[in-house]
Amino acid sequence: MFKSIAVRRAQGSQFIPDPRRAAPAGFRGRPVIGPGACDSGCQACAQACPTGAIVAAPLAIDLGRCTQCGDCAPACPASRLGYANDVQLAATDRAGLVIGVDRPAPDPVRVSAALKQRFGRSLKLRSVSAGGCNACELEVNALTNVNFDIGRYGIDIVASPRHADGLVLTGPITRNMADALQLCWDAMPEPKLVIAVGACAISGSPFEGSGALDRRFLDRIQPTLYVPGCPAHPLTFVCGILDLLGIPS
Repeated sequence: MFKSIAVRRAQGSQFIPDPRRAAPAGFRGRPVIGPGACDSGCQACAQACPTGAIVAAPLAIDLGRCTQCGDCAPACPASRLGYANDVQLAATDRAGLVIGVDRPAPDPVRVSAALKQRFGRSLKLRSVSAGGCNACELEVNALTNVNFDIGRYGIDIVASPRHADGLVLTGPITRNMADALQLCWDAMPEPKLVIAVGACAISGSPFEGSGALDRRFLDRIQPTLYVPGCPAHPLTFVCGILDLLGIPS
């Protein structure tokens, strides 16, 4: 008991009272495009990007492909690229994840009145790792810990798709997980939704084009919420789902 008290005294309160106001120190979150102009014909940042997330003319960054590796910033001769610690990166449209000079942040998550009425007080989610590296999966697990405590909003991760209202998809969807993913989706009762978490779930990046993938599930089912990152920060998930359901912090 005394050791527990000593740990609590040393660490303080780890509980995050308002996820929307949180600003984690050192987090490499939203890419920032600075003022000025690129050198004519410069492709340095696009060439440095390992996932093809950057288009140089005009300069734009697709957060659905971006792994937030940071390689683009030092490669830019004009020093126009950097990163903020902003965690509110989720979007309800795939195109809303593309940022540029005229759109410095992702499109705000749109509140769904229908989902708010149905799930605003109780939302059960089933997590499926479809060939992921376990990074996003660990962050999804962290949603229920004392820091983020998503359960305080009536949102829980459940063990059975029969009990789930939504499917949390992580991983690029490998061929050996494609059928299991579809079976999980089919076992969930209507109405239901998909939340794509992480760059590889959203776009397949950095494995896009690999013969080991089978992403036809996303051709049939469009995600209701996109949570970018590599891995996605738990706060990005929390803020996105709260905004989608119109839940105050």
